[in-house]
Amino acid sequence: MLNSRPSSSGPFLVSIAPIHWQPSAPLQRLDLPWLTQAGIEVAVLRLDLIDPLISGNKWFKLAHHLAAASEVNAKGVISLGGAHSNHLHALAAAGKRFGFATVGLLRGHAVQTPTTVDLQAFGMHLHWLGYGGYRARHEPDFWPSWLTQYPDFYPIPEGGGGLPGALGCAGLLEMAHEQLSELGWSDYHGWWLAAGTGTTLAGLVLAEDGAHPVYGAMAVPDDHGVEQNVAAILAHRKAGRSELVREASSLTHRLANKFAPTDGYILISASRGGFAKTDPHLLDFIASSESQSGIPLEPLYTGKALLALHDEVVAGRFPVGTRLIFIHTGGLQGRRAMGL
Repeated sequence: MLNSRPSSSGPFLVSIAPIHWQPSAPLQRLDLPWLTQAGIEVAVLRLDLIDPLISGNKWFKLAHHLAAASEVNAKGVISLGGAHSNHLHALAAAGKRFGFATVGLLRGHAVQTPTTVDLQAFGMHLHWLGYGGYRARHEPDFWPSWLTQYPDFYPIPEGGGGLPGALGCAGLLEMAHEQLSELGWSDYHGWWLAAGTGTTLAGLVLAEDGAHPVYGAMAVPDDHGVEQNVAAILAHRKAGRSELVREASSLTHRLANKFAPTDGYILISASRGGFAKTDPHLLDFIASSESQSGIPLEPLYTGKALLALHDEVVAGRFPVGTRLIFIHTGGLQGRRAMGL
């Protein structure tokens, strides 16, 4: 059942409180036998711990979009996603907490999942577009038709993507830097994270400005456009700027030689057969990693990213002494639909 249509009257309440909410996540050592055996150190930026509902990297991708919505005095926000969308879940939770209306345009046909139940409980109004209707989201007349129905609502791209989403994620660099000394680290040699749209990766590339490479384990197939999304964000940001300046330690240079990053990043195939596809080996690896580290994982993004890192480490891709920051991008709410 759909909740009632949000009113287009009344103030948009996101203008102050959410913009000034600046959550922080701990940076914790990841102790796993295969890392120890390879002489590799990894620290996990635990974005899954910033909030029970507005979890993971989702808030950081939303923050600049919501600031822009506030600046134009929008009465609500409207965005897209699937029936298990972490993005819509965080957006709806933020709307409920900070007092702004939300509308979700969903892929497929009406279905009740733990996520969609939450979306409605948080007050998000849902529209199911079918599959053909959802594919039309890239057509030029898609947003104008919805904004006619929801005047003064601010559209947020799928997944909170685009340059605003990336700029919000750029702040993760400082968050990690502030905690390096607590690990006894003076520096590190790169980032490793799951890539679904590539927005968080692009934000880190912008923040690093060539100082350290960023490795994105693509949790979706190549045809999902991650590479194009990242390139578009970086091209947009670099318009009128000089090219990235690369200054790195000798170890970082050796990593670059092995992986040949372009513009400070490299994308690694990690979808394991497709988006949301799992397999017994992945699930066994996740269960073992959770037992050994005490860190919960999910099999669509962070679990696949960690398995991809494992495979690269075991293959000898990283020199002994490498230090990497692994981002836990959250998404644990999606485990419920998988019985995890």
